[in-house]
Amino acid sequence: MLLEVRGLEVHYGGIRAVKGIDLEVAEGELVCLIGANGAGKSSTLKAICRLIASDSSTMNYSGNSIKKSPIHELPRQGLVMVPEGRGVFPTLTVEENLAMGAYARGGADPARQYERFPRLKERRGQMAGTLSGGEQQMLAIARALMSEPKLLLLDEPSMGLAPLMVARIFDIVADIARGGVTILLVEQNARLALETASRGYVMESGEILLSGTSKELLFNPRVREAYLGEGAG
Repeated sequence: MLLEVRGLEVHYGGIRAVKGIDLEVAEGELVCLIGANGAGKSSTLKAICRLIASDSSTMNYSGNSIKKSPIHELPRQGLVMVPEGRGVFPTLTVEENLAMGAYARGGADPARQYERFPRLKERRGQMAGTLSGGEQQMLAIARALMSEPKLLLLDEPSMGLAPLMVARIFDIVADIARGGVTILLVEQNARLALETASRGYVMESGEILLSGTSKELLFNPRVREAYLGEGAG
């Protein structure tokens, strides 16, 4: 198992945001974590990347515990996150942003990313802050891929994007997975996430409510009613 998490807890003051959840991701999988706003999805990803304090009985990546790993070591081990809101460096160019993504490997050629994202190649000398939202999302993903991750954590990649760009981003995500990168995807667009992933978890109020193959969850009456906008009847 590439990622194994057991008993994950996240607290914000007196609020228990993540309530002892278990999840796992096998090498080569594209797994989604869906749920409403405030369910604890993003907190789960941040805890795995050690961006926020958490507690767990087990947090193993590639067979080794990362419960106490320094944050900066994780990209060197192949665990990389694309945060919600993209987090590009607005006053750096596209090419400079990509170079920042390669620091964990001591530098890397952006040619592969320009092949995957031709629009970024066209704008490689442009300041990242002047790109459209979709272009910034592409840049955030491309920057993460510069470190050649084994496990890519994607937090709400469709947020704030027009429908055509959302479809394009998810095509890219599926292509990355087909290329051998394992992905754990947090996404509010439940239908698109389940149609793209092979397996999923449904999170509600800090707990894992359901899990299964994407097909099982797509046809689950509770999921259809609560997350796919379909009536119980």
